[in-house]
Amino acid sequence: MAVRIRLRRMGRKNRPFYRVVVTDARNAVKGKYLEMVGWYDPLAEGTNFSLKLDRIQYWQAKGAQMSESVRSLVRRARRTPSDNAQSTE
Repeated sequence: MAVRIRLRRMGRKNRPFYRVVVTDARNAVKGKYLEMVGWYDPLAEGTNFSLKLDRIQYWQAKGAQMSESVRSLVRRARRTPSDNAQSTE
């Protein structure tokens, strides 16, 4: 099973909201997922995302690949440690 960590679009028309989910790469974008590991709101001001870095690291150890957009969110979370990322480090 090819596991991916990617964004799942939620929200309404012209008001996107994304969940960061771990899913089988063959599932549809709005299909089922294994675990929700965060969220991202591109239209919000200030803190606009939250990630469970420990769970992302766990899934990466199991072989999960991150999408490019999730990879950039993880980089932002690690660069600015604050309330954006929940980590057990």
